[in-house]
Amino acid sequence: MPAGRTGLKAGPVGEATIRDVARRAGLSVASASRALNGHVVMRPETRDRVIEAAKALGYVPHAGARSLSMARSNAVGVVLPDLHGEFFSEMVRGIDREATGLGLQILLSNMHSNVDQAAHALRAMRGRVDGLLIMAPQASSAILIDALPATLPAVLINCPVQASGRPALRIDNKAGAEAAVAHLIAGGRRSIVHICGPDDNIDAQERRTGFVDGMRRHAPGAPARVLPGDFSEEAGEAAARAILAGGERVDAVFAANDMMAIGCLQTLRSAGVAVPESVAIVGFDDVPLARYLSLTTVRVRVAEIGGRALLRLNQLLANKDSPDNSLELHIPDLVIRGTTPNPNRNDS
Repeated sequence: MPAGRTGLKAGPVGEATIRDVARRAGLSVASASRALNGHVVMRPETRDRVIEAAKALGYVPHAGARSLSMARSNAVGVVLPDLHGEFFSEMVRGIDREATGLGLQILLSNMHSNVDQAAHALRAMRGRVDGLLIMAPQASSAILIDALPATLPAVLINCPVQASGRPALRIDNKAGAEAAVAHLIAGGRRSIVHICGPDDNIDAQERRTGFVDGMRRHAPGAPARVLPGDFSEEAGEAAARAILAGGERVDAVFAANDMMAIGCLQTLRSAGVAVPESVAIVGFDDVPLARYLSLTTVRVRVAEIGGRALLRLNQLLANKDSPDNSLELHIPDLVIRGTTPNPNRNDS
C-alpha cells in the first residue's frame, strides 16, 4: 500500500512518530508519551491502549529526542560490591529485566568492597544517569551514602544505614540465619559450625549474629563455633579442611552464603564424608547453582530484590516532589533440599 494511504504522517524515512501513536490510541501526544515512559499515574487500560498502538505501528522511540524533551538520560547507575559470581549476576538480571520493560538503560560499576572506588564510580556516573542503585554492605559505606548529592535520586540495597531521604531495601539476615539453625537443631544436630563472611560486611555480621542467637535459643549450652570466611568457594573449601583436620565433632555446617557452602560440600564429599548423613550443610542466598547441587539454603530471591529496587527508583524519578525514605525489609525463606535430612523437603 502506498505510504500516503495509511492515514498516518510518517517520519522522513517512513517511521511512525509519537503523534501517530497518539492519534491511533485516541489520546493527546503528552498522554501517549507518559504511557510509553512508564508514568505511574495512569489507568492501566489507557497505558495498554497506547502500547498496542505503538506495537501495531512499529513505533520505536528516539532515545536522544526523548531524553532532550524530558531533560533525562533514561539511564540509571548501578554500583555493586562486585560483578562476578552468581549472587551479583542474579541481582543484575532482576534490575535489567525491569529496566528493559521501562525503556531504561543501566550503567554498571563495581566497588570491589572499596569505598574509595565506589566514590570514583559515582563521580564517573554524575551527569550521565537519572538516578542510582547502590548496594554497599561494607560498614564504611555510611560515609559514601552521606556524601551522595541530595538532588540525585538513589535507592539503597543492603547498606548499613538508612540515609535521610533515601528509600532502602534490606534482607532480614538475622531471621534467615535463625531459621537455618532451628532446622538443623530440629534434625538432631548439635555440633554446628558457622562459616562466616567478611568482618566488615553487614550481611555477614547479621548472619553471624543470627547463628549465635539461634544456637542460644534452640540449643542452650551447645557451642556456637565460627570459622572465618570471605564469601568465596575457596573459603568453604578451607573451612572443610579445618573441620577434617580438627579433633572436635561436627555434625552440621551453616555457611553465610551458598558459594562457601558449595566449597565445603564438595571438599567433605571428596574426603568421603557422607552428606547429610554425617554432616548436614545449609547455605544462604539460593543462587541457581544451589538448586542443581540440591543444597539446603536460605532463599533471598536476589533477582526479585534487584527488580524491586529498580521499580522504586523509577517511582522516585516520576515523583521527585514526593520524598520516600521508607525501609522495605525482605524476609528470606528456608528451602530444604538434599544436604539436610528431612522427609518433607520443599526443593523447588
